[in-house]
Amino acid sequence: MSSVAETVFPVSHSDEEWRRRLTPEQYAVLRGHGTEQPGSCALNHEKRAGQFSCAGCGQVLFIGGTKFESGTGWPSFNTPVEGAVGTTLDRSHGMIRMEVHCNSCGGHLGHVFQDGPPPSGLRYCINGVAMVFAPA
Repeated sequence: MSSVAETVFPVSHSDEEWRRRLTPEQYAVLRGHGTEQPGSCALNHEKRAGQFSCAGCGQVLFIGGTKFESGTGWPSFNTPVEGAVGTTLDRSHGMIRMEVHCNSCGGHLGHVFQDGPPPSGLRYCINGVAMVFAPA
Protein backbone atom coordinates (compact mmCIF):
# COMPACT_ATOMS: atom_id res chain seq x y z
CA MET A 1 0.00 0.00 0.00
CA SER A 2 1.53 3.33 -1.01
CA SER A 3 1.21 6.39 1.17
CA VAL A 4 -0.67 9.52 0.16
CA ALA A 5 2.69 11.35 -0.04
CA GLU A 6 3.88 8.89 -2.73
CA THR A 7 0.73 9.19 -4.87
CA VAL A 8 0.45 11.50 -7.86
CA PHE A 9 -2.99 13.17 -7.82
CA PRO A 10 -4.79 14.89 -10.73
CA VAL A 11 -4.58 18.23 -8.88
CA SER A 12 -1.15 19.07 -7.52
CA HIS A 13 0.68 22.22 -6.50
CA SER A 14 3.96 23.09 -4.88
CA ASP A 15 3.91 23.62 -1.14
CA GLU A 16 4.31 27.36 -1.76
CA GLU A 17 1.29 27.39 -4.07
CA TRP A 18 -0.86 25.44 -1.56
CA ARG A 19 0.05 28.02 1.10
CA ARG A 20 -1.11 30.82 -1.24
CA ARG A 21 -4.36 29.07 -2.21
CA LEU A 22 -5.49 27.98 1.27
CA THR A 23 -6.13 29.78 4.53
CA PRO A 24 -3.67 28.88 7.32
CA GLU A 25 -6.35 26.66 8.92
CA GLN A 26 -7.12 24.89 5.64
CA TYR A 27 -3.42 24.35 4.97
CA ALA A 28 -2.84 22.91 8.46
CA VAL A 29 -5.60 20.32 7.94
CA LEU A 30 -5.48 19.55 4.21
CA ARG A 31 -1.71 19.58 3.70
CA GLY A 32 -0.45 19.12 7.29
CA HIS A 33 -2.86 16.34 8.35
CA GLY A 34 -4.13 18.49 11.23
CA THR A 35 -7.45 18.40 13.03
CA GLU A 36 -9.68 21.37 13.79
CA GLN A 37 -11.08 21.79 17.28
CA PRO A 38 -14.35 19.87 17.77
CA GLY A 39 -17.43 22.05 17.40
CA SER A 40 -15.42 24.89 15.83
CA CYS A 41 -16.83 24.76 12.29
CA ALA A 42 -20.22 26.03 11.15
CA LEU A 43 -20.47 23.11 8.69
CA ASN A 44 -20.99 20.83 11.67
CA HIS A 45 -24.50 22.33 11.95
CA GLU A 46 -25.26 22.56 8.20
CA LYS A 47 -28.52 20.74 7.47
CA ARG A 48 -29.59 22.10 4.07
CA ALA A 49 -29.60 20.06 0.89
CA GLY A 50 -26.45 20.62 -1.13
CA GLN A 51 -22.94 19.38 -1.63
CA PHE A 52 -19.74 19.42 0.38
CA SER A 53 -16.60 19.86 -1.73
CA CYS A 54 -12.87 19.77 -1.03
CA ALA A 55 -11.61 23.23 -0.03
CA GLY A 56 -8.34 22.45 -1.79
CA CYS A 57 -9.54 21.54 -5.26
CA GLY A 58 -13.37 21.71 -5.45
CA GLN A 59 -13.93 17.93 -5.84
CA VAL A 60 -17.46 17.10 -4.63
CA LEU A 61 -16.99 14.77 -1.65
CA PHE A 62 -20.38 14.32 0.06
CA ILE A 63 -24.01 15.13 -0.67
CA GLY A 64 -26.11 16.72 2.07
CA GLY A 65 -28.44 13.75 2.49
CA THR A 66 -25.54 11.57 3.65
CA LYS A 67 -24.68 13.91 6.54
CA PHE A 68 -25.83 13.01 10.04
CA GLU A 69 -25.39 14.25 13.60
CA SER A 70 -22.79 12.05 15.30
CA GLY A 71 -22.32 14.13 18.44
CA THR A 72 -18.55 14.13 17.88
CA GLY A 73 -18.13 17.83 17.07
CA TRP A 74 -17.16 17.27 13.43
CA PRO A 75 -19.33 16.95 10.31
CA SER A 76 -20.12 13.26 9.81
CA PHE A 77 -21.30 11.44 6.70
CA ASN A 78 -22.20 7.82 6.02
CA THR A 79 -21.37 7.66 2.31
CA PRO A 80 -19.00 9.68 0.10
CA VAL A 81 -19.59 10.47 -3.57
CA GLU A 82 -18.38 7.42 -5.50
CA GLY A 83 -14.65 7.70 -6.25
CA ALA A 84 -14.24 11.04 -4.46
CA VAL A 85 -12.24 9.89 -1.43
CA GLY A 86 -9.54 7.38 -0.65
CA THR A 87 -8.27 5.87 2.59
CA THR A 88 -4.85 5.18 4.02
CA LEU A 89 -3.82 3.44 7.22
CA ASP A 90 -2.93 6.05 9.87
CA ARG A 91 -0.78 4.92 12.80
CA SER A 92 -0.21 8.39 14.29
CA HIS A 93 -1.01 9.41 17.88
CA GLY A 94 -0.66 5.84 19.18
CA MET A 95 -3.80 4.70 17.34
CA ILE A 96 -4.62 2.72 14.22
CA ARG A 97 -7.23 4.51 12.13
CA MET A 98 -8.23 4.90 8.50
CA GLU A 99 -7.39 8.36 7.20
CA VAL A 100 -9.66 9.82 4.52
CA HIS A 101 -8.19 11.97 1.74
CA CYS A 102 -9.50 13.68 -1.38
CA ASN A 103 -8.85 11.50 -4.44
CA SER A 104 -8.37 14.59 -6.59
CA CYS A 105 -5.71 16.54 -4.63
CA GLY A 106 -4.71 14.18 -1.81
CA GLY A 107 -5.82 16.64 0.88
CA HIS A 108 -6.35 15.19 4.36
CA LEU A 109 -10.05 15.30 5.22
CA GLY A 110 -10.40 13.29 8.44
CA HIS A 111 -10.96 9.63 9.34
CA VAL A 112 -13.55 6.91 8.76
CA PHE A 113 -14.87 4.67 11.54
CA GLN A 114 -17.11 1.60 11.53
CA ASP A 115 -19.71 2.98 13.94
CA GLY A 116 -22.00 4.87 11.56
CA PRO A 117 -25.66 4.44 10.65
CA PRO A 118 -27.09 2.36 7.81
CA PRO A 119 -26.81 1.88 4.96
CA SER A 120 -22.99 1.86 5.06
CA GLY A 121 -22.39 1.47 8.81
CA LEU A 122 -19.53 3.95 8.35
CA ARG A 123 -18.90 7.35 9.92
CA TYR A 124 -16.75 9.64 7.82
CA CYS A 125 -15.63 12.14 10.44
CA ILE A 126 -14.47 15.11 8.36
CA ASN A 127 -12.82 18.39 9.29
CA GLY A 128 -15.23 21.16 8.31
CA VAL A 129 -12.38 23.51 7.36
CA ALA A 130 -11.34 20.98 4.69
CA MET A 131 -14.66 21.48 2.86
CA VAL A 132 -16.85 24.16 1.35
CA PHE A 133 -20.64 23.83 1.18
CA ALA A 134 -22.85 24.79 -1.77
CA PRO A 135 -26.60 24.71 -1.08
CA ALA A 136 -28.81 22.97 -3.66
